[in-house]
Amino acid sequence: MSGLASLRQLLQEAHHARPQDLPEMAMRVARQVGADAVVIYVVDHQQRELRPLLGGSAPAREPVTIDGSRPGQAFMRSVPCPAEGGGAGLWVPILDGVERLGVLEVAAATPLDERAVDDCMTLASVFAELLITRAQYSDEVEQLRRRKPMQLAAELLRSQLPPLSFSTGHMMISGVLEPCYDVGGDAFDYAVNGDTAHLALFDATGHGSAGGMRSVMLVSLALAAYRNARRLDLDLIATYHHIDGAIRDHDRSGLITAVLAELDQRTGLLRVISAGHPSGMVLRHGQVVSVLPTPTALPVVLGDQRPPMVIEEQLIPGDLLLLHTDGITEARTPDGEEFGLDRLVAFACRAVAEQVPLPETTRRLVHAILDHQHGNLQDDATILIAQWLSPAPPHSGAVPVSGPAHAPLDLPPP
Repeated sequence: MSGLASLRQLLQEAHHARPQDLPEMAMRVARQVGADAVVIYVVDHQQRELRPLLGGSAPAREPVTIDGSRPGQAFMRSVPCPAEGGGAGLWVPILDGVERLGVLEVAAATPLDERAVDDCMTLASVFAELLITRAQYSDEVEQLRRRKPMQLAAELLRSQLPPLSFSTGHMMISGVLEPCYDVGGDAFDYAVNGDTAHLALFDATGHGSAGGMRSVMLVSLALAAYRNARRLDLDLIATYHHIDGAIRDHDRSGLITAVLAELDQRTGLLRVISAGHPSGMVLRHGQVVSVLPTPTALPVVLGDQRPPMVIEEQLIPGDLLLLHTDGITEARTPDGEEFGLDRLVAFACRAVAEQVPLPETTRRLVHAILDHQHGNLQDDATILIAQWLSPAPPHSGAVPVSGPAHAPLDLPPP
């Protein structure tokens, strides 16, 4: 069967597939790429493990730790990686754009040629789409991604967050929120409409009260009001007032700090309102070149007491905008040592210098925060990073990524 015919068959089967059918579907196409088996792994919510989605004739497998493993290299670098010990198999990242969903294990007795590797990457793209779409109709993939029970407040909030990473080819966005299973009142959001990227961070008061539910309800309303304002095509100042009025009408005693930003993909012009929120930073060539003024507006529910100000900053290609909540810098060890702004800046600059992919930068950064507090966060820790890569032409769409379809396979062992 030709590659196109096998792909067509896979897509036809997908119309009626459940998540539990995907492992067997992967096994059926294994022979078409010269493999003995193809196994799907999905990443857990904390991005520490790759967990096998098993069923049908798929061989038994155990979860794999991301850090220090060959499949973890494929996940972290978003490139195919050869099997351990010089074997003939392959690990292929499962990507939805730049959003990392997991990896495919391609088990083979003989080395795969260049065409087979390309076919495996195509299969990984198909299974990325299937994982996303099939998960909307079943809880199986979501349950697999959880390593422990999720609290109700976290369940409510996480269902509203956007994908962790997105790229238009001219800019890339990546965010992350911890703790994973018992959040307080942090949230992030983004959207790219035409040439404008909209970015937002929210931090609601009330952590720990009623299990964090009150703060989660407040930040959920803020998210809805923010999206409503975007879809009404409101400008940045009107968006701030729209969110402020919605929260005040619902709970006048509620309080939310926020940062609202817009980035023009064509020109690199950044416009920001900081509503009582920690300051954002612009990083260039591995150094902080600008610390954005804060506050330029009062926290949400106080917006009728002082008009907001919009700060403008001109970015150049390659610049990173780093936004965070105070749970990052105020994270403390049991001895009281803060993670601090200097450590945050040093980590981000080192990642830039080492050319770590942006989604991997956010993953490592939030793990550094967790490790600093020995896994016990006293407050939510949220990061949102946007990198302007190149000027987009007017009314631009996505652009193809330049360079080879995949990186060379002679990678060093982990």
